[in-house]
Amino acid sequence: MAGGAKARRLPRAVRERQMLDAAVRCFARHGYQTASMDEIAELAGVSKPLVYLYLHSKEELFTAVIRREAQALLAVVAEAVVDPYAPPDERLWAGLLAFFTYAAEHPDSWAVLSRQARTQGEPFAGEAARMRDEITAFVAGLIGEAAREARGGAAITERDVAALAQALVGSAESLAAWANETPGVTAKEAAATLMNFAWSGLGNLMENERWSPR
Repeated sequence: MAGGAKARRLPRAVRERQMLDAAVRCFARHGYQTASMDEIAELAGVSKPLVYLYLHSKEELFTAVIRREAQALLAVVAEAVVDPYAPPDERLWAGLLAFFTYAAEHPDSWAVLSRQARTQGEPFAGEAARMRDEITAFVAGLIGEAAREARGGAAITERDVAALAQALVGSAESLAAWANETPGVTAKEAAATLMNFAWSGLGNLMENERWSPR
């Protein structure tokens, strides 16, 4: 009785965090359609009516999970590249390392963002797309900075920059999923692989050395 009374006195923000933490685990492991509100309530240590009271529906709970996990990932990447005076390649490396580290250390969160949110239609796919757009815009900014600093950077158009940013972000997402599923691959190794692959190619482009089919 005393324990239950003490639990009920927890602040609402703490209770919601417990529910969201439980929901991340449940959605990541079972998927949106199969995840059970009963299991989420049990994992959170609360009653199912309390989950509905706070978060109203399974759809709203899943939306809240996607938003919270996306904001956490974006915050980690933004914090890693906070130095505006660092060279573009160092900022990109810091951002990639932060991205892969977050995906490795929070596999349930990454599973929700990279798989579950995108395969359940709207409004979930839209939430995931907004996160991706923010990361892509950041990467495009770094590529644009590097192009302006390079001797041949004028040869890269805004369309080139946008396309390269999309390609780099898509590669990072795929590589993070592979790294999380492959034993022995560290976040640093994954980030270095992509950095070497991308930056070497960008260096050639900035010197206006382009590959073309015969």
